[in-house]
Amino acid sequence: MADKTIICKECNSEFVFTENEQAFYQEKGFQNEPQRCPECRAAAKAKRRGSFRSGPREMFPAICAECGQETTVPFKPSEDKPVYCKDCFDRRRS
Repeated sequence: MADKTIICKECNSEFVFTENEQAFYQEKGFQNEPQRCPECRAAAKAKRRGSFRSGPREMFPAICAECGQETTVPFKPSEDKPVYCKDCFDRRRS
């Protein structure tokens, strides 16, 4: 094995696929060489991660069913299930 120079399919820049990286790919059983440079792979990974949570989580106001304190929760409360503040929720879980 020898280092290989590959053209990134995303940005068209050249990057080196080192002997060590090739050995790692072979050890893991990966069939294909990387098609993106490390920078484009990192950007694609960050984009995928961001697609799950883009921005702050929406919070909803609620009244704790145990202590009556006003709180916020990351889901829309329904009338048929009790909602607890963080302290009461933690106490109930322990």
